[in-house]
Amino acid sequence: MLAFLGAIICIIASVHPAGTAAPAAVPAADNDSAAAALLPAADKGLGALHGPAEALASAGPRLPGGPPPPPLFSRFVCTPLSAECPATGPGTGPATGPGPEELLALRSAAAQLRRTALEQKERIRMDQETIRELTGKLSRCEGGLRTPAAAPPAAAAGLRAAPRPGTMGHPPAEPPAVRELEEAVRALQDRIDRIEQELPARTNGSVPTTPALARDALHTKMEQLEEQLLSKILTLQKERQAANTDRSQQQHDIEKELNFLQNRVTELEHGPLGYSPPDAFKVTIPVQNNYMYARMKKSLPELYAFTICMWLKSKALAGLGTPFSYSVPSQANEIVLLEWGTNPLELLINDKVAQLPLSLKDKAWHHVCVAWTTRDGKWSAYQDGEQRGAGENLASWHAIKPQGVIILGQEQDTLGGRFDATQAFVGELAQFSVWDHMLAPAEILGLANCTSHLQGNVIQWDDQAVEVFGGASKGGFAACEEGRKA
Repeated sequence: MLAFLGAIICIIASVHPAGTAAPAAVPAADNDSAAAALLPAADKGLGALHGPAEALASAGPRLPGGPPPPPLFSRFVCTPLSAECPATGPGTGPATGPGPEELLALRSAAAQLRRTALEQKERIRMDQETIRELTGKLSRCEGGLRTPAAAPPAAAAGLRAAPRPGTMGHPPAEPPAVRELEEAVRALQDRIDRIEQELPARTNGSVPTTPALARDALHTKMEQLEEQLLSKILTLQKERQAANTDRSQQQHDIEKELNFLQNRVTELEHGPLGYSPPDAFKVTIPVQNNYMYARMKKSLPELYAFTICMWLKSKALAGLGTPFSYSVPSQANEIVLLEWGTNPLELLINDKVAQLPLSLKDKAWHHVCVAWTTRDGKWSAYQDGEQRGAGENLASWHAIKPQGVIILGQEQDTLGGRFDATQAFVGELAQFSVWDHMLAPAEILGLANCTSHLQGNVIQWDDQAVEVFGGASKGGFAACEEGRKA
């Protein structure tokens, strides 16, 4: 487009001298004729080809005998512009349209053309004003040079009767070159306007070229992906919950079937259970695993002291395991009796530990009691009616929390579950009872010697209060007879 404008200017420069050669043949003595001859040349060339200073120098009157007037215009030098139209290639053309970089180049070229056109139009306007100003000055000079004696009346009358173009009687005619240049500038401006109107439509049809549009599109895509990811996560969570529920139900059904089969086998081997009273039974856990255990149906109230007693017969090769554990929602190790691996037997209260000097690994029956009070955290441990250890500062001033779960044979990592096979009890246990105070040493001795039938005032050992799971079984137990045999 810029090359086209340069070509137009070059054509005007090459054509204009032929139309301005007439002033050389005008006689120098006739001022009126000289003015009439100079005016067309000034109208045609000064406004379009020179600035105001050059027009004033070339359009002044020439006195008789004076030097010839200088040339009315200087030589034009046409310099090709450096802007080039974007080359068409595989990525451009009518089918695909220009790319983002070519559109930006076109827009910049259009803006430069528009500025050039406006500058040319302003220069043309200034040249026209200069021509009119010089025409007026020339007319005033003509009126001052003529006198009544020198000028014949007829000539003066003829001059006024038929004023020539460019004098005060008629406005100067606009040079054809100026009109052509104005038309060319208008045509270029129209083309620039059309290109500017087409650019937004092309830009909308292509990939967004501004960082803001690209950033908005990227944010929209990220939000859509986040929504899809969240939906997938929710779906997976629902599927996992459903699978866990199904697995828990299946495990419960399996444990129920195992219990039924175990009881049936026991009945076939030993006949129907005919023990009496209801506390004369034992729970047997034959194998070390994480699914055989017994559960007390009743829970503990809030306690500030307790005594827990039971009969134990361990069959483990190393470590007693966990004869019992009591867990609450906020604390898995509220009360635990545990011997794990090579560690000594421990009593845990609210995750605080006291080591008990008891020995229960001889695979014989033993009567065990642990007593504790929140005042100063005092505790004592008994084996077969004798106190083997005592201490204090075990969970001092802590109250045993209520509404928990009592498990026999397994250690709870969560409320009522998450057992570890390495911490399981293997063997037999019976007469598990709980009191809400510390029993006297004589009372504990009577329970171990079978001279007392004291029942726990919080938890009693009753067949209807104990459930067995995973293959653990119930059998008859006579405490004193079993103890004497041991």
